Amino acid sequence: MARHTVLWRRVKPRGPVRRTSGPLVQRSDGIGTADGTPTKPTAAAPDLPAQVRARLNRLYGWKGGERPSPKDTTPAPAPEETAVAAAGRVMMGQSNPRLLTLAKPPFAVQILNHLSYGATPTTIAEFNALGGTDKQRLANYVDWQLDWNNISDAAVESRLSAAGYTTLGKSLPQLWADHVVPDPEYSIRIRPANEVQRAAYVRAVYSRRQLREVLVNFWHDHFNVLGNDFSVGPVFVHYDRDVIRAHAKGNFRTMLEEVAKSTAMLYYLDNLNNSRSGPNENFARELLELHTLGAENYLGFMDPFQVPPCPEDPSYPIGYTDIDVYETSAAFTGWSAKVGHWQFPTENDGTFVYRQSWHDAGPKFLLGKLFYPEQPAMKDGRDVLDRLASHPRVAKFICRKLIRRFISDTPNQRLVDSAAAIFRANWQQPNQIEVTLRHILNSDDLYNSWGQKNRRPFEATVAAMRVLGHDWTLRLGHAKSDEFMWRYGFTGHTPYNWPAPNGYPDTGLAWSGSNSFAMTWKLLNWLTDTTDGTVPLSPILDITRSGVPVANWTANNLVTFWCTRILGYQPDAARKQVLVGFMAQNGDPNSYVILDNDVWQQGDLKRHYNHQRLRSLVSLILMSPEFLSR
Repeated sequence: MARHTVLWRRVKPRGPVRRTSGPLVQRSDGIGTADGTPTKPTAAAPDLPAQVRARLNRLYGWKGGERPSPKDTTPAPAPEETAVAAAGRVMMGQSNPRLLTLAKPPFAVQILNHLSYGATPTTIAEFNALGGTDKQRLANYVDWQLDWNNISDAAVESRLSAAGYTTLGKSLPQLWADHVVPDPEYSIRIRPANEVQRAAYVRAVYSRRQLREVLVNFWHDHFNVLGNDFSVGPVFVHYDRDVIRAHAKGNFRTMLEEVAKSTAMLYYLDNLNNSRSGPNENFARELLELHTLGAENYLGFMDPFQVPPCPEDPSYPIGYTDIDVYETSAAFTGWSAKVGHWQFPTENDGTFVYRQSWHDAGPKFLLGKLFYPEQPAMKDGRDVLDRLASHPRVAKFICRKLIRRFISDTPNQRLVDSAAAIFRANWQQPNQIEVTLRHILNSDDLYNSWGQKNRRPFEATVAAMRVLGHDWTLRLGHAKSDEFMWRYGFTGHTPYNWPAPNGYPDTGLAWSGSNSFAMTWKLLNWLTDTTDGTVPLSPILDITRSGVPVANWTANNLVTFWCTRILGYQPDAARKQVLVGFMAQNGDPNSYVILDNDVWQQGDLKRHYNHQRLRSLVSLILMSPEFLSR
């Protein structure tokens, strides 16, 4: 199934696609007998490079002679580009952006809004108790959250179980046996994906392992798979639990292999049927372009023997070419899964399998390295992953994305370089990602950052649910949950629902359109005003009654209370006054006591539908730049 080939592949110059005659025959690479029987060369075959060059000519139409395009692909924006990035961009038909200076929150709020899904009164108190100085508190919080195996999440697991989640604990063979083999109706087949999707909200709102949830979200975007794809959906629990969550703070090289072997990714990027008789480059291209080196290190269709060395380490090429993509594809032929294929009808449990008979065992040249023919099982693919995981430009690409996620849309190159040095130095260590994260999250860049990121719709929604004291669990087969998902879908940020392999964008510019803001605002307003039966989703009245004595329900007091509750601080006085005026209407904001009722008094607006006005006040604070920035 090559559904992504047409829809998503970038249009780039490339040579003719490799073809073989007949099914599953040993290709002729100049290494073997005339009938295709392979023969192993000696370990020091002096003509192997020449044979590989001849093979590239035969397979990909490589004639040589093209001029190389050496370049250092490390981003070095010009001053005027930096100024544009800082001030925002103006697109056709849009007005000039206006810089809004916001009041700076307390340090705890700044950090918690970066490293969790939003500060709450409880988490602010926890953070402030972690040390005597801001730096101590930050370091201790990072250490605590990175040690997430020792943070109990039993309450969240109990919440999910009580809400009727039934697939999150199933093994991969169980998922396959229950949701694929019987060919069940669609709702049963896709239930695992739907449960993972809704559980993402539950965990983001209620989990005490907040940094883990943020990091899991990052890796899902990085190794994006369309969760509700017909083939992926039944096994998406395995991808989320055993691939992404299990390796979120571990070793990147290990995660790369688990992603490559996962049934979800094998289906999604079509490596499931990648064989020497029918090669498919989809996974190979995205492995290089999205998962490791990045498009910034793509050199086009040039002679792979003329690619300049990488300045950080000359034993690696500076980037990758189209031929590297084709050779990588050949390296991963035979990586498949047991899905009842017509050649192996009895193998049907959904687990990974390596099919030697499908593998292109010829010699390969990729990323500046010769791969000898007839290597042991899976070694070609594993050698590619080793080469990528240890590449200095991969380290920079991954670290730049991590810094962009946690700190700023325009990462500081000095921090990228220092983090990449740690990432690469630890590329074979089991805690590589954790060590790198500790460096990034304790950096001066994070310590001094505020207002450099905007909350995307998912982040804004779960932050609102956290701060509004929700005790409501999203689940399947439930009308209000279905309505929530329907409304949320209009924001364009439903978890695991991005169809292209590049994952949801992580910059403010990508989410600054009117539809994104308007649909997010509508959802936030809905959260403050809706009920599940007779129980409000957001207990705004109960929180207000417990937090401010009834006798002091003045407009000033109510605005101060809810700004503190939602934002963790007070906005600029002029901006706060707008909220006070809305709540006071024609009453004195300092002395008039707003009654705890919800009656019609259109002739006297300070008495008119007081409960609804209070909920609208909360909604307005949630829609503010102060709340939507981090």
